[in-house]
Amino acid sequence: MKILVCISQVPDTTSKINFIEDNKAFDTQGITYVINPNDEFGLTKSIKLQQQEQAEVVVASVGDASADAILRKCLAIGADRAVRIDTLPQDGLYVAHQLASFAAEEAFDLIITGRESIDYNGGMVGAMLAELLQIPFVTNCIYLEKKGAEIHLEREIDGGKEKLKGEFPLVIGAQKGLVEEKDLIIPNMRGIMQARQKPLTIRAAEELAASSSALYYEKPLAKGPVKLVDPENLDALIDLLQNEANAL
Repeated sequence: MKILVCISQVPDTTSKINFIEDNKAFDTQGITYVINPNDEFGLTKSIKLQQQEQAEVVVASVGDASADAILRKCLAIGADRAVRIDTLPQDGLYVAHQLASFAAEEAFDLIITGRESIDYNGGMVGAMLAELLQIPFVTNCIYLEKKGAEIHLEREIDGGKEKLKGEFPLVIGAQKGLVEEKDLIIPNMRGIMQARQKPLTIRAAEELAASSSALYYEKPLAKGPVKLVDPENLDALIDLLQNEANAL
């Protein structure tokens, strides 16, 4: 069994976000990057399959040299090898094309992406990747087990859950529930040392034009001051909720 886990590096949620060039570019200065959480759930599941099925786990990311540290962490977690496609992510379709070009060269049984990244929340790369490779796609995946030649899955849908079964090859969009947060693997010293010996291949990007671009970025408006209402003055509270907050 051969598994590809697509990894995106995203700003840590504690990082202070700023924009430059008249709000047309993201300011990367001082930003700490982490593995996209949804990708990390998928990576942890792949390591469990590695242990159960003697699977080979490959991680791949589209990015510049700043992504190498994240990929080394994936190797320390347990991935067998890593590939970095040497180009800056332009948009979802651009990333999907780059990943599909690599995946088409190797016979992966299972390709895992995150349901979405926590920076842009596009939620599109997995579906586009599956379409480009012409294989099925299941997103919001919270359960996956290999049973013989079949793969059994469960995904969240509006108001409930859907159980599915199918065959390889397959692309899934991982999220919390595929594994729990308590099961996420923290690299130990042995894993970190072994990661130094594992291959991290730099792959040239396909020459493609981005199909979309951001015109500008805008931060959310600052929250207004809090209005305090005397607990005995219910009429004033109702008036504020109805006429200012539009909550009634």
